[in-house]
Formats: sequence, structure tokens, C-alpha cells
Amino acid sequence: MDFSLLIQLIRLIAQIFTWIIIASALLSFFLPPYHPVREALDRIVEPFLTPIRRVVPTAGMFDFSPLILLFAIELVSRILIAILLSIS
Repeated sequence: MDFSLLIQLIRLIAQIFTWIIIASALLSFFLPPYHPVREALDRIVEPFLTPIRRVVPTAGMFDFSPLILLFAIELVSRILIAILLSIS
């Protein structure tokens, strides 16, 4: 069985979510919290960042939770792709 379409879909979703996280982190420096674009991105990203923030405290004024989330997305996507490749 060929899972190439599913593998491409996993890669696409991981890339889109990665760019959303990066945009949210960068825009947090420039836009106020009540800006509509920032609110929309935060509604997508915050449910994933909140559990990470409970475990990993901020280091001064730096929040490393987006970076950890990016690593987690990469790890999960690679594991899923490896599983699909081993099945086919």
C-alpha cells in the first residue's frame, strides 16, 4: 500500500502549523494583543502552548514554549512518516 499522499499531507500540515507558530511569535513583538490578526493566530496556537508553559517556566522575559512546540511538531511528523514508510 502506498502512503505517499498521506505522507505529503502530514508534511504540509506540519509546515503550515510551523509557519503559524513562527508568525504568532514574531507578531507578538509588533502587534498589540487585541489586534485581530494576532488574536486569530493566538486562538490557533495557544491551546498547544498552554500545556508546555505549565511544564517549562519562562526564562526571564523569554518564552521558549513556541520553540519547544516547533520541535514537538517536527518530532511527531517524522515519527508518523517513519511509521507509514515502514508499513508500506
